[in-house]
Amino acid sequence: MWIASKLGIVLMLCGALVCSSVTASEQKIPDSIKMRKVALIIDDFGNNMRGTEEILNLPIPLTIAVMPFLPSTKKDAEMAHQKKHDVIVHMPMEPMKGAKSWLGPGALMSNLSDEEIRNRVNKAIDDVPHAIGMNNHMGSKVTQNPRIMRIVLQVCKERGLFYIDSKTSYRSIVGQIARDLQVPYIENMVFLDDVHTSSHITKQLRLISEKVKQNEVCIAIGHVGPGGKKVAQAIHNYLPQLQKEAMIMQVSRMVKEKQATPTKTDKGMKN
Repeated sequence: MWIASKLGIVLMLCGALVCSSVTASEQKIPDSIKMRKVALIIDDFGNNMRGTEEILNLPIPLTIAVMPFLPSTKKDAEMAHQKKHDVIVHMPMEPMKGAKSWLGPGALMSNLSDEEIRNRVNKAIDDVPHAIGMNNHMGSKVTQNPRIMRIVLQVCKERGLFYIDSKTSYRSIVGQIARDLQVPYIENMVFLDDVHTSSHITKQLRLISEKVKQNEVCIAIGHVGPGGKKVAQAIHNYLPQLQKEAMIMQVSRMVKEKQATPTKTDKGMKN
């Protein structure tokens, strides 16, 4: 009895030391950095794309956008979840231009009925394990369509998902409808790899630094695929600099913090 009691006291003391250590560690982060928040979203998981392993093994919290109904959809989502990354549905949507073959199965097309759109969105959510949010794959045409996007966002609300507008069109009406429906919503601000060169990706990472200093929030999107390994390496190389300037977090944490303490400075975040 005495030994058990003593062991309990030791465990309590160890726990207190760990808690105080974590608190002390958090207190060392300057307030200027705590105020600045960056979320990195990596699109196009689900099809055994290049850079998948390298991205998932980066030592920072990420938001992993997984396309539904593809060969490695479930495997990639499970791996991302195991590594404590956010998992979201990368919902294929019709673009203004571009080959339909790039969309993948289950895409939202502007000629579909309301019922079919709702059905496809629900099936996509069901197909991606651990999904807590959604963003659009392509979609420059559909994100301008209020009929379709109202259904998409209504389903997100029913299923408890937040939505990230990838901003593939400057005419997107997602934000307006999300506010009407009170769906948590965030907007992409930077594409890391719209040009697949290491120098351009690094340039875009520097742009994140500039934007987060101006707005206190920056959301950026990169991709696995042809330039996936370059994206992973560029993020890895730039990470020490970015961590001096901002807190890097998953989108889900940004959404929770925004809902708890809304501020005028959160330019990329909408309710």
